[in-house]
Amino acid sequence: MNKRIIPSVISSFLILTLFFMVSCADQAGATQTGVSQIEDTKKPLVAKRYYSGLDIAHDTYNAISTASDGKIYYVLSSVLLDRGGAVYRYDPDLDKVEFLADLTEICSEKDMKAISQGKSHASFYERNGKLFFSTHVGFYEMVDGMECLAKNPPDGYKVYPGGHILSYDLNSGEFEDLAIVPEGEGVVTMTMDRERGQIYSITWPKGYFIHYDVDKDIMINLGQISANGEAGTPGDDYRVLCRSMFVDHRDGVLYYSTAEGDIFMYSPDSKSLHKMDGVDLNIDYFGEYDYTRPGSMGNNWRSILWYAPEEVAYGVHGNSGYLFRFDPRKPEIEIVDRITSEPSKRCGMFDQFSYGYLGFQLGPDGETLYYLTGGPIYIDGQRLKGKEHIAMGAAKGLENLHLVTYNIPNRKYIDHGPVFYPDGERPTYVNSIAIGPNGNVYTLARFEQDGKVIEDLVKIPNPFSEE
Repeated sequence: MNKRIIPSVISSFLILTLFFMVSCADQAGATQTGVSQIEDTKKPLVAKRYYSGLDIAHDTYNAISTASDGKIYYVLSSVLLDRGGAVYRYDPDLDKVEFLADLTEICSEKDMKAISQGKSHASFYERNGKLFFSTHVGFYEMVDGMECLAKNPPDGYKVYPGGHILSYDLNSGEFEDLAIVPEGEGVVTMTMDRERGQIYSITWPKGYFIHYDVDKDIMINLGQISANGEAGTPGDDYRVLCRSMFVDHRDGVLYYSTAEGDIFMYSPDSKSLHKMDGVDLNIDYFGEYDYTRPGSMGNNWRSILWYAPEEVAYGVHGNSGYLFRFDPRKPEIEIVDRITSEPSKRCGMFDQFSYGYLGFQLGPDGETLYYLTGGPIYIDGQRLKGKEHIAMGAAKGLENLHLVTYNIPNRKYIDHGPVFYPDGERPTYVNSIAIGPNGNVYTLARFEQDGKVIEDLVKIPNPFSEE
């Protein structure tokens, strides 16, 4: 069924007034703090909000992609015990959102009285006319500020049954439940070798490495890959888990990182995991982290993707915002540029989101990286600072959202400026990205709807449309 879409009425005066105030605050910050702040003269990007109809929609990570039909597919999350997340489709031509399915219903678990399939933490991967994705748990127990898998659900409910690997047929509109991961864990990281039909995932919270062969319908559990993962004891066997993996399209070998900064490779032929020698992510520019404690990605990369023209991977380190180039054949990591916002570069701040940002993707031209990242806010000449530390992946403080692009062949960095809603409010908790065929940028972000803060679809206009 179709859901109502909120119309966007842009108040240019309000946006420009707010922008002038922020710019003046930047200049005041230069005077009062001694940090060089150059006024950002770029016109703000005005984003359009869409209400898909899920009034409890919570923060989504990845879980938005553009398909070959030109439509945008995404998942909205639920943190409720008995209400699952939901899959939606947005049609750019009609400017209309459509509800497709409830995740728990797709997994045939609606009558189980178990903790719901609350999230997807994976992008959609298209192969042979189908979109492949996975599910994750959204209902947690909180222990010392950490999100933990619920071991003692409320009376009458069973524990979380485990994440599923699903597909959606673009032609028939049918979902298929392909497999369930073992150990009752959710799928926190997933990628797909579309050419060879192989799906790889890391489960949460203990961090099992799962290999699923789509054509043969065979699943292999390679065991835990990083101590006791996010189920571990802080200061001992706790390790934050890698949130992004990539496949070298030449040979089908998969790569992921660990909190210690090691890089591992997995060959589907030998079905074995190996730590790479001579290369790691313990780089001074990235900063120093206690990888045994929660609150950061440790020495993991935040997001990474394969770039075929150079036969290398490009990745971004979360907190520092450094773009790097990883050649797995040499092996070698090269720092390319810092692709945080211009204001962040000037004041030297790390991201306010404790893990860094996941909104990192190649655009339709195949050579331009798009990155949604943060930027400082100044009030009365002082930079607004957040908490020093939190024990989970979350925002330590409020910051602006910026859209940055980086053209790889030309080594051209552009900060397209801050992003605001028409009423001057800021999109927050942005950890996803999809680029539409017409160059518009789509993400999932928080905003207020009917007096409640939810996270839903947001459209940012094509940053190159006026160039």
